[in-house]
Amino acid sequence: MSLFDRTRLIFENKIFISEIREWSDFLYIYTKKKLLIANSHFEKGKNILVDLLLVKRGRYSKHFLNISFLFLFAGAIIVSPVIAQYYPTISPNDTISSESSGLDLNYLTLGDSTTTTAVSDKPRFEIIDYEVNKGDTLASISDKFGISVDTIKWANSLKTDKLLPAQILRIPPVTGIVHKVSPGDSVYSVAKKYKSDAQKIVNFPANDFADLDTFALNVGQIVFIPDGVMPEAAPIFKPAPVPQFIAGAGGKFMWPTQGKITQYPVSYHMAVDIANRGAPPVAAANGGVVSYAGCLKYGYGCHVIISHADGYQTLYGHLSSYNVNSGDNVGRGQVIGRMGSTGRSTGTHLHFEIRRNGVLLNPLSFF
Repeated sequence: MSLFDRTRLIFENKIFISEIREWSDFLYIYTKKKLLIANSHFEKGKNILVDLLLVKRGRYSKHFLNISFLFLFAGAIIVSPVIAQYYPTISPNDTISSESSGLDLNYLTLGDSTTTTAVSDKPRFEIIDYEVNKGDTLASISDKFGISVDTIKWANSLKTDKLLPAQILRIPPVTGIVHKVSPGDSVYSVAKKYKSDAQKIVNFPANDFADLDTFALNVGQIVFIPDGVMPEAAPIFKPAPVPQFIAGAGGKFMWPTQGKITQYPVSYHMAVDIANRGAPPVAAANGGVVSYAGCLKYGYGCHVIISHADGYQTLYGHLSSYNVNSGDNVGRGQVIGRMGSTGRSTGTHLHFEIRRNGVLLNPLSFF
């Protein structure tokens, strides 16, 4: 190759490289300009989209949540085999020794596989359906569920004691009446109609109220009237009077006030309600130290708690007033306040509890 040809080739290469650079610079500027324009359009469109989503956020968020749930569910199905592979459970062929498990395998037999109705020891607050079995009687069913025979008859409009196998019975949670609220009903009128006490209706945890201050009822709601009876029936029990004095010996605790017992201890209300329209004084059932004295808008209202020896505590609820403070030492029979109707209360009465180490006890066992 001659010198001329070599010089010409070098010159052409320089021109080519120069054109490549110019084209690259042009492409960079062009691309940058287009991206800026596209970004401007995107911002305008984004603002419109955001405004639309804000207006329709409830509608679209629902779909978004549904789709997210489907993705989550699908992910669980896909990932579960992987988890099972790395964290295997015991295979059917594996055995467990009683020594390693700490269990007595003699108690793990299936035994009788027949189906039976299991009744929980915990308080029940709803109506359940029970299918009558062969040999069942109203008496046996009432014993099974801890309610009276009359309660079952009233809840099912039974005129006789005859039952048929496979018959379905409505079983209320407590002895008494199941009432559907009509216009004009109140806890007071319903209690009077069924010969019960308004405070029992308020004390039952399953009963709800439209207004906690007045205990107003909603038309159509179901209300349980503990210990209520049909208007033509005789009362299940008559309130027992409390000794008409603040004194007593022989028991661990003395009667804290005077009046009539309007509600005895039951599973959902392990306390004694003592009513007296005269609002008499309330005394300490035993000597101890006041651990609480104050008022709440609902619940116990104004109440006092006294701590005694051996982990015992007594609570005096719904007081109209109290004259002790936290930390005060009080003696057995010392007046600590006056009966009232504060908090969750429908009338003047004392709500009296006995506890030991935080566990509610039956007060009638200690008087």
